[in-house]
Amino acid sequence: MKVLSIGNSFSQDAQRYLHGIARADHTEMRAVNLYIGGCSLEQHAQNLHDDAKAYSLELNGETSGFSVSIREALCSQAWDAVTIQQASHFSTKYATVQPFAGELAKEIRFLCPGARLLVHETWAYEEGSERLIQMMGYRKAEDMFHDLHAVYRRMAREVSADGIIPAGTLLFDLAGKIGKVHRDTFHASLGAGRAALGLLWYHRLTGRPIVENPFRDFDEPVTERERRLIVRAVNALDEMEIMNKM
Repeated sequence: MKVLSIGNSFSQDAQRYLHGIARADHTEMRAVNLYIGGCSLEQHAQNLHDDAKAYSLELNGETSGFSVSIREALCSQAWDAVTIQQASHFSTKYATVQPFAGELAKEIRFLCPGARLLVHETWAYEEGSERLIQMMGYRKAEDMFHDLHAVYRRMAREVSADGIIPAGTLLFDLAGKIGKVHRDTFHASLGAGRAALGLLWYHRLTGRPIVENPFRDFDEPVTERERRLIVRAVNALDEMEIMNKM
């Protein structure tokens, strides 16, 4: 499987363990992230228009040292899935999404007609953090989550996405169970946070179960209790979507 993310540090978080999780399950996966820190959909669309070779290409969770344009990356492989997302600081404001998401989606479908277009739902900042309260203007992480959740659902509908990877929903749920899923109040923690994202992405991309996946090579320790809670939360998202469709 070949997966390309047009993203920033949040897709970097999501992809850090993705290749390792796939390999541990005997699945071949090429995971590529196009990285510019804090990059918004508007900037992605401008870079696409300019064919700017502005992205650090990250391969299988590691920096490659190469710089590429979006168009170069899209044309480089027969991708199975391409993900797009908004910068987290704009994720609660739908006015920052269009027409930029639509422009990216159009080009992805033109250059990669066999790929699934997936929307990566980013996540709310840590409860009580200065970034949440002062920068985003929220009193509670729950309020930020509800707003970004609505933005991503609308975005997915308007670009006719093939699916949403509900990372924001997962991390919001786990924050109430594990406690610490952020490392600097907004990025995912190097242990449980990134582990949760990797397992969710792998499950959603492949449809394969994750309960017995043996991958444990995390940059920070993940306890077996945390891992059980992550697996349970990922599987609960499946059940929730089934119920919503009934």
